[in-house]
Amino acid sequence: MYKLSTLCYIKRDDSILMLHRVKKKNDINKGKWIGVGGHFEDGESPEECLIREVLEETGLKLTSYKFRAIITFIYDKDITEYMHLYTADEFFGEMIECDEGNLSWVPKSKLLDLELWDGDKIFLKLLDERDDFFSLKLIYDKNDNLVEAVLDGNRIK
Repeated sequence: MYKLSTLCYIKRDDSILMLHRVKKKNDINKGKWIGVGGHFEDGESPEECLIREVLEETGLKLTSYKFRAIITFIYDKDITEYMHLYTADEFFGEMIECDEGNLSWVPKSKLLDLELWDGDKIFLKLLDERDDFFSLKLIYDKNDNLVEAVLDGNRIK
């Protein structure tokens, strides 16, 4: 079984908009800090999903964004998710309360201090260090431990 999703890290000055996932029941991301995004609806393109999900979760309308990576998540060999990773730096609108967690502007220097997935730490560093498009495969076991990471076809963990 496979899933398609988007994830976006929205920049403002020297901060990134992060979502602390603390409100949704039965949430695989419970307690973690992540960017904003979600799963494709039938017939959506990655960009349509990105724009819809960001608007639904934040109240912000993106006006400038960049497709940065494709992240292949494998969960205990049962589920594969292809996440389309974006960054954004221009938007308008008023932030709303998110029903999945608490939104917060976090200084870039503090991102890795948050409770993050191990794989997220890898791609957040890559987003900061690289300007080019990349492909990252992350394999997690049934206990949510990162067991393998493959960057652009080369194993890094």
